[in-house]
Amino acid sequence: MTGLRARQKFNRNNRILEAAAELFKRDGYEAVKMEAIAAASEVSIGTIYNYYQNKGDLLVAIVSMEVHEVLQAGEVLLEHPPHGAVKAINALVDIYFKHSLVYLSKEMWRVAISISTQQPSSPFGISYSALDNALVRQTCAIIEKLQKLSLLRADAQGRMIGEVIFNNLNMMFTGFIKDEDMQLQKLRRTVHAQNRAILLTLI
Repeated sequence: MTGLRARQKFNRNNRILEAAAELFKRDGYEAVKMEAIAAASEVSIGTIYNYYQNKGDLLVAIVSMEVHEVLQAGEVLLEHPPHGAVKAINALVDIYFKHSLVYLSKEMWRVAISISTQQPSSPFGISYSALDNALVRQTCAIIEKLQKLSLLRADAQGRMIGEVIFNNLNMMFTGFIKDEDMQLQKLRRTVHAQNRAILLTLI
C-alpha cells in the first residue's frame, strides 16, 4: 500500500510539472495562474500548494527535471565517449543544448536565471546553483576521462579546462536565451568552433 501511495504521489507530481511546463511555454510564465495549473493537471489548488508554495518553486522543479535528464544522458556518454576529444566534448554540449528547450522556453530560462541571481540564498537560488555545479562536475569528468584515454594531454589541468568549457557554454547559452530570434543550430555551431579552438591546443 505504501508503494502504491508513493507511485500515486510521484505520478501526481509529474502531472503538475508537465502541466505547468506546457502552460508556461504556451502562455508565458507571468501570465499563468496556479489555478490554471491545477485545472490542467486535474488536481485541486490545495494539492498544488501541498507540493509547491509558488510558481517559482514550480519553475525550479521543472529546471531540476530538465537538468537531471540531461545529466543521465551525459553519464551514458561519459561511459563510452566518441573517439576524439573535440567530438566527445561537442557531443556532451549537444546533449545540454538540445534538451534545453524540451520543458522550458527562453522566457522561462530568463526568469529562472533572474530569480537565482537576485535571490542566491533562497531555496530556489541554492537549488539552481547545485544543478549548475552538477553540470560543471560532469563537464570536468569527461575532460578527465579523455585524459585517461590519452585523447587529451595528461599534464593538462583537466578540472580547469572543464570549468572553462562549461563557463563558456553557459555564457553563450545566456546570450541565446536573451535573443528570441537566435536558433539553437547557430548556438551549437558557435560553441562547437570555440571548443575546437580550446581543445586543439591540448591534444
